[in-house]
Amino acid sequence: MEFIDYYKILEIDKKATAEEVKKAYRKLARKLHPDLNPNDKEAHKKFQQINEANEVLSDPEKRKKYDQYGKDWQHAEQFEQQRQSRSRQESYAGDDFSGSDFSSFFESMFGGGSAHRQAKFRGRDLDAELHLKLIDILKAHKQTLSISGKNIRITIPAGVEDGQVIKLKGYGEPGVNGGPAGDLYITFRIEDHPKFKRVGNDLFTTAELDLYTAVLGGDTTIETLDGKVKMKVNQETQQGTKVRLKGKGLPIYKQEGQIGDLYVTYEVKLPTKLTEKERELFTELSQLK
Repeated sequence: MEFIDYYKILEIDKKATAEEVKKAYRKLARKLHPDLNPNDKEAHKKFQQINEANEVLSDPEKRKKYDQYGKDWQHAEQFEQQRQSRSRQESYAGDDFSGSDFSSFFESMFGGGSAHRQAKFRGRDLDAELHLKLIDILKAHKQTLSISGKNIRITIPAGVEDGQVIKLKGYGEPGVNGGPAGDLYITFRIEDHPKFKRVGNDLFTTAELDLYTAVLGGDTTIETLDGKVKMKVNQETQQGTKVRLKGKGLPIYKQEGQIGDLYVTYEVKLPTKLTEKERELFTELSQLK
């Protein structure tokens, strides 16, 4: 396996603190995000690399193994098990081996004698993030991801939550000597919407209502996540009145036909730049009290 310098990928020093790792990752992620580079394959590749580097260097245990064992860090546990086993078997000094023998150990384990060559190890699990917009989770759909140079087509379930993780069995790194492949864990990141706030599977928004419609009643057009709808407004609707649009929220994850609601809060807009006639009419109204 070719050695990948995660520190170089994130453009940081090996002595970088956890906070410096986080800042470096966020800076590069903003620069290389697929949404900003839709047709740039090189940017997509680098985006995957910085995600992999961050996944290792942001985890203290993984970073410790990476610093100690280099390209073979993901097999550190197997190495330690073999080291302890051999230590118990060898009775004379100097035949034990330590971290410095790690690479040679793996040469003998995976490319040496026939007995060692049969040892099978499960491949390393992989982690990836998939960034979606709120509208992307209205309906289940398929999407192709590029993970470690492989294109993987997955189904995005409707109504997934921000931070929700799904496992794709066998889509991690290949196993060693015929061992099973690792798994792929995908974390969904749902972007905030400028107009709609999500709470569970319900959505919340505000809508302006002109004074005349608020007082006299009538119709108004409300924007939902998947289009516009016309609503009837009752007479004498007050500022801050909240109405519910049933079934205009988000689908409930893996519950066919179950959908949240949309809650709309009215903001009554007072008229400006009144004509002289309008001022007279408002004056008359005030005198009726």
